[in-house]
This record gives sequence, structure tokens and C-alpha cells, in this order.
Amino acid sequence: MAQPLKIVIVGAGIGGLACAIASRRQGLDVVVLERVEQLTSVGAGIQIPPNASRIWAQYGLLDRLKEYSIISKATQLRRWKDGELLCSRSVGEELDERWPWFVIHRADYQRVLVEEAKRLGVELRLKADVQDIDFERTGVTLRNGAMISGDVIIGADGLWSTLRDRILGRNSPPQETGDLAYRGTFSLSALQALESPAVDVLCRQSMVTMWIGPESHAVFYPVRCGKEFNLVMARPDDLPPGVKTEEGNIQEMKAVFEGWDPVLTKILTAFSSVLRWKMMHHNELASWTKDNVALLGDACHPSLPYQAQGAAMAVEDGAIIATLLGLYQQAHTKSCQHLTLRETLKLYESLQKSRTTTLHSGSVSNQHLYHLDDGPEQEERDRLLKAAQWQEKPDEEAEPFIWIDVRYQKAVLGRDAVGDARKKWEEVTG
Repeated sequence: MAQPLKIVIVGAGIGGLACAIASRRQGLDVVVLERVEQLTSVGAGIQIPPNASRIWAQYGLLDRLKEYSIISKATQLRRWKDGELLCSRSVGEELDERWPWFVIHRADYQRVLVEEAKRLGVELRLKADVQDIDFERTGVTLRNGAMISGDVIIGADGLWSTLRDRILGRNSPPQETGDLAYRGTFSLSALQALESPAVDVLCRQSMVTMWIGPESHAVFYPVRCGKEFNLVMARPDDLPPGVKTEEGNIQEMKAVFEGWDPVLTKILTAFSSVLRWKMMHHNELASWTKDNVALLGDACHPSLPYQAQGAAMAVEDGAIIATLLGLYQQAHTKSCQHLTLRETLKLYESLQKSRTTTLHSGSVSNQHLYHLDDGPEQEERDRLLKAAQWQEKPDEEAEPFIWIDVRYQKAVLGRDAVGDARKKWEEVTG
């Protein structure tokens, strides 16, 4: 192969940047097309679980991420009304040490990835709004009429994906999940000004704290090395149809969570503004690929955000695609190619499709776990959480909740996506 493969990635989110970084490390030529005029600080906190940090360790980015992160030592579930500790789950000593569970601000995460992509020679084009795709020519058309062609097109354009619509041949908007969330961040000084010993203790803990209750739950953790804190509170959706986000009314938010743990309600008094956003997902696609085009991340498998795995799955997708394309290029250079590009992309789909389906089901399971009304089922849930032994059970004695299922958690968090991609390639090509 005289020239390296050219990969055109549509979207500069976490998944698109992960694919770009991994592709450049495989020696591929990469251009990323992003519709916005400039990349700005968007979103709030985000979690990087071990299956994603393992990938960043392989690409030499752990130290950079640590500069802006806190390593979460555990995730705690607490009862909504009084903050009673129901369960505390760590990721395990080996994962903690080698592939930490980070909590980070999304803007910091994206900035680290953008800087690394540019350092590696990725071409990042802003104001590049993709309107259509030519499958035969493997190219995309921008709003200004320009055509960008490559050997492979990757649709990393998120929940409202244009490329998904083109692959399906119809509009495919995401569906409402029935939940919305309040989202905001606090400075450490704002929380310290509350003069609450209980809040101060919470701020000193390097962990994710969750309060679970009837139809709602709240998630709190540090970002920016503990200088800021992220809070997300899920509740039943009452936004009008078609409205994705809006500024929230703080008094209304406080009323929704009135009667919850006094520590949480105290934190709410530090809010100066809050955003309300509708949680959405998409039905599972029959295929993520068409010709030499593939989708990744929320463009093909968005799910409920109840496992901290949405962005991690996009990182896995990007790393797997890049690894397989790198192996394709190596084989072609040595004149021992066994697969076409289309078949190579199908390998990616075969590696991820059942996994993301399982994780989608896991998110639905967690939604049920978090939102039980008070009563006999909730009491039994709390008993089981408190009694968790963190040992693998025989198949016939599976845990009733995946949150405390050690086998499930190991499969999710201990996954080596890059290694699995290489093994799959070797199995198929011999």
C-alpha cells in the first residue's frame, strides 16, 4: 500500500477523538470533521471507568488525564431519605492500580484528547457540517458543497447522527426515556461556604456518591482535582416534546428533592444555576456499517446513562476500529490481505454489538434498581445490597442486581478492547 489509509471521522466528541488518536497511532491518515465553529467547554462531569482508562494507558495518556482528574476509589449507594449507606463498590485492587476509575470534567477530557490528536498529526476541521454521504465514492458532502473523500468514513456524530439517518435511509431521531436530569457544578469554596461538616466530609472523599429513591436519584463526585464538584439529579421527564434542554428553576428543583438526605438538600442550596436536559436513547440498529462506512458511540448504541459506560463504549469502539484498520493496512502492505475493508468493519461490529446490547440491558436494570418506590421490593433491594459479599457466584446463583454481580462487573470493567480486536483479527485471518 503506497499511501496510508485515509480515515474521515465525522464528529469531534470523545468517541471521534478516541478513534482519531488510535488511528494515527496505527499510522493511518486522519481528518476529523466537526460542525461547530470552535470547541468550547460543554457538559459537566464524566466518568472514565477502567475499561476506558486501560485504553488510554495503552496510548500513553493516563498521566495527562491525571492532571485534571480525581481517581475514584469507590461508588457508594445511599438511601434517599437519610443517606444511609447501602453499598460501596470499588473496582478492585488490580484495576485501581493499573487502570484507574477517573472522574473528570468533560471539557478537560475533550481538551486533552484534542491536544493529543493534534500532536499526532490529526487534521481537525471546524465548521465542517456534514449533510450527506456518497457510499460508492466513500465521501461526505459538507453544507458548503465541498466533498471530503477517504477510504473509510466513521460516523461519530452522536445521538442526533446524520450518518445514521443516511445508513438507514430515513430519519431516525432518538426516543425519550421518560427521565430528565438537572445538571450543574459547584466550586469547592462554594460548598465550604455552606459550613456543613457533613458536606465537608463528602468533599474530602475521592469517590462517587449516589442517593437512590422513588423515581429519582442523584450522583455527586469531584472533578478538576477536587476544585469543583459535579451533581446530576435524575427525575421523571416533564419537558415538552421536542425540547432537549432548558435552564432549570432552582426552587422547583429543590421542591422535587424536598425530604431527601439533609446532606444532599444542603448541597442544593449552593446552586446558582441549573440545566435541565432530557435523557434520550435510540432503538438498536440492525447494522452499524454500510460499505466502507461505520458508526460508533451514541450514533449507533446510545443508552440510558446509568452505568457510566456511554463514553467508555465510544472509546472502545474507536480503539477497536483503529486497531483493526491498522492490522488491515499492515496485512495489505505485506500482500497477505485476507479481508476487505467492509469485512474489517464488520469485525468491529461483531466485537461490540453483543457487548453494547448487554450494557444497554444493564442500564435498564440499574434504572429499576435506583428508582424503586419505598415498600417491600425496596426493602429487599436494600437488604441484598447491604449483604453483598463481592464474590463470584455459580451461574445458577446469579445476583438479582448487576450492580453487585462480580462476574458482570469484571466483564464490563476488565475488558481489554485493543487486545480483543487483535485476537479477533488473528482468529479470522489465521
